[in-house]
Amino acid sequence: MKNSTLQKTKTERGRKQDRARVAGGQGYEVQYEAKKTGKSAPAVKKAVKKVGNARKRVEKRLGR
Repeated sequence: MKNSTLQKTKTERGRKQDRARVAGGQGYEVQYEAKKTGKSAPAVKKAVKKVGNARKRVEKRLGR
């Protein structure tokens, strides 16, 4: 018996939107962005607070 209402369906849109954001409260996201941009984790958190969580704006703020 298959109950499709309990299964989560993965969509391209959800993953694409997720990649476009930096979750400032998620340590692994902050570390990834810090390593990617060559900045410190606190600098990434500060950038997220200043410009929001859009990845492009955060990277621009960090000078990448």
